[in-house]
Amino acid sequence: MDCYTANWNPLGDSAFYRKYELYSMDWDLKEELRDCLVAAAPYGGPIALLRNPWRKEKAASVRPVLDIYSASGMPLASLLWKSGPVVSLGWSAEEELLCVQEDGAVLVYGLHGDFRRHFSMGNEVLQNRVLDARIFHTEFGSGVAILTGAHRFTLSANVGDLKLRRMPEVPGLQSAPSCWTALCQDRVAHILLAVGPDLYLLDHAACSAVTPPGLAPGVSSFLQMAVSFTYRHLALFTDTGYIWMGTASLKEKLCEFNCNIRAPPKQMVWCSRPRSKERAVVVAWERRLMVVGDASESIQFVLDEDSYLVPELDGVRIFSRSTHEFLHEVPAASEEIFKIASMAPGALLLEAQKEYEKESQKADEYLREIQELGQLTQAVQQCIEAAGHEHQPDMQKSLLRAASFGKCFLDRFPPNSFVHMCQDLRVLNAVRDYHIGIPLTYSQYKQLTIQVLLDRLVLRRLYPLAIQICEYLRLPEVQGVSRILAHWACYKVQQKDVSDEDVARAINQKLGDTPGVSYSDIAARAYGCGRTELAIKLLEYEPRSGEQVPLLLKMKRSKLALSKAIESGDTDLVFTVLLHLKNELNRGDFFMTLRNQPMALSLYRQFCKHQELETLKDLYNQDDNHQELGSFHIRASYAAEERIEGRVAALQTAADAFYKAKNEFAAKATEDQMRLLRLQRRLEDELGGQFLDLSLHDTVTTLILGGHNKRAEQLARDFRVPDKRLWWLKLTALADLEDWEELEKFSKSKKSPIGYLPFVEICMKQHNKYEAKKYASRVGPEQKVKALLLVGDVAQAADVAIEHRNEAELSLVLSHCTGATDGATADKIQRARAQAQKNQ
Repeated sequence: MDCYTANWNPLGDSAFYRKYELYSMDWDLKEELRDCLVAAAPYGGPIALLRNPWRKEKAASVRPVLDIYSASGMPLASLLWKSGPVVSLGWSAEEELLCVQEDGAVLVYGLHGDFRRHFSMGNEVLQNRVLDARIFHTEFGSGVAILTGAHRFTLSANVGDLKLRRMPEVPGLQSAPSCWTALCQDRVAHILLAVGPDLYLLDHAACSAVTPPGLAPGVSSFLQMAVSFTYRHLALFTDTGYIWMGTASLKEKLCEFNCNIRAPPKQMVWCSRPRSKERAVVVAWERRLMVVGDASESIQFVLDEDSYLVPELDGVRIFSRSTHEFLHEVPAASEEIFKIASMAPGALLLEAQKEYEKESQKADEYLREIQELGQLTQAVQQCIEAAGHEHQPDMQKSLLRAASFGKCFLDRFPPNSFVHMCQDLRVLNAVRDYHIGIPLTYSQYKQLTIQVLLDRLVLRRLYPLAIQICEYLRLPEVQGVSRILAHWACYKVQQKDVSDEDVARAINQKLGDTPGVSYSDIAARAYGCGRTELAIKLLEYEPRSGEQVPLLLKMKRSKLALSKAIESGDTDLVFTVLLHLKNELNRGDFFMTLRNQPMALSLYRQFCKHQELETLKDLYNQDDNHQELGSFHIRASYAAEERIEGRVAALQTAADAFYKAKNEFAAKATEDQMRLLRLQRRLEDELGGQFLDLSLHDTVTTLILGGHNKRAEQLARDFRVPDKRLWWLKLTALADLEDWEELEKFSKSKKSPIGYLPFVEICMKQHNKYEAKKYASRVGPEQKVKALLLVGDVAQAADVAIEHRNEAELSLVLSHCTGATDGATADKIQRARAQAQKNQ
């Protein structure tokens, strides 16, 4: 603890930089880093080395080897490179390795060396070859910029949604630029390049010459350029040994430093901390590392071996054959607490806690001093914040103990910041472990988010650790454990050395009914790996038929899909499978499949009734279903046929089908309809008017309304219409015509089979009381009272009811006695009732 600031190096008066070891690398490199193409992913990501690239001094017969390591040097993958010469390597934001070949093809590999996909940067790049390439990151994704042999630039800002842009030509450019980089400004990707003493900025529309403000005179060439991690700042290394630093827009100069070295550096990267006002650039030569900023002096380190710089959000990672280190600006909280002779609240609180552990009274003195200044809350917050930026667990614990100690003397200090910091540090320490190899800082972890960190653990197949973190942080199952188990299952199905039964059983035992896990997604992955039987077994565990059926159809297991759809009871799902089967099978096999599935056959018939009538007829014919076939021809006779001859022919076919079905009633009814149609056509020809498609009753009524009574009666006799029905039809029609004379003749033609009460009712319905009274007198005694009441003769109705001594009739008459004139009638009925009771 006493030497804690020994590795702090001041840069000017306002900032300190420190370099500490992350890992001791044990990756057994057979070649120097300078002999390899190197790519390291940010946020503590993996390292890719393409050993023995295409160099003139190497034998052409030796194939290069692509190795992928974790940040701690643990091997993740190794594969023999069998494709074309590679110009550049880079990692995407999803930790996919992009390998840019000389022919413009970009091959994409996973973290474990599995080939994902490839794409081309266009025909022009193919023809002119690739001289150099950059992989860069924007808010849209990961991009690729290409410099071709024709000295033209092509880029895509997002390889996930490839849209190639050919940048404008640089005037007078006859050779490769001395240096160039990709910038992202205002959500648009640009190219900045140096040609001698000139700088050019390329966008999608034009090539613009730009000049850095305040650049020292005498510059004849730019040897190196570097853009910051956030694309906000730019550094330029000139052939005069000056390093210019300013904004990426080249509108403002931050500072300029003379490093007195004119040799071009191997690498130059920014080293800055979020929300810090300090800006620094790290420059690396063969055996020297220099940190420069807005100060007259620089910080220099000696490099014992070949090293590679990886820019990060809050610093720079430096790895070599033997070590992996992190260089960054000391955070403000740590500087306040640990700098020599600091009297900051956090420093006093840390000392107070140490003295308290020694049981010294100095603890009380330090604590009183902080409280008197009213800075105890600030002291606790400083210790918590500083703990987050420490890499060693012992120092983290020391600072957190001090914060916990200070909290005891505060009444209302919110515990959330302390608890969350403890949780975050436990997660960070777990992933920083040598065997995991993700050396995230606290700032990087917060920028990355826990969900992305879990995704990266899943990519590394560290499922147990990912699940433990989810359980420790109590993340929702759908976002945490369930999602990770689903990824584990998708990886499990790729293990082809294990039998389908064992894999399916293991997955089901582990997953069970875990919410948020879709067995269909896992089955789809199994099918994509060529394990169809395993996919079918996994689908048995999928409770949602809507997820089972589409995948079964994709696997060409249509009959099984049909069975699953029928079991689900979802008619839409059944229809989906049926239409798929119809397109997949020939007609005969399709019909035979339907015969074995009655529910599917019934649904398909319903579909055909609305969409494919001819198919429906074929179904009935194949099944010898003459009853339904007859019904089909009847519907067809009205739906499809307009000519009477065609309609009659269709009805004849229907009648024949009904006879075959031994349904004589339907056959006779169909034949009667055929006779009626022919008769209606004849009536239209002879009488005019519209008769076709009328029912028998409507035809008779139409004839009566037209005054063709004899024809109506003949039609009724021909079709054996009952007398009662004919009388009703004629009565209604004559009343509608208000032909009261003909109606009276008709009533006297013979005894009415329906009685005469209907005549009374029909006349009253037509508001003809006079005619109604004619028929009221002819109504039989059973309905006499009702008829008299209909015509309004209440007194006579009362007399008839008294005469009949019928209580129901008496009550009916009483209900019609409403006015004063009916009072005598009501009294008369009451007396009749009393007399009847007396006689009893």
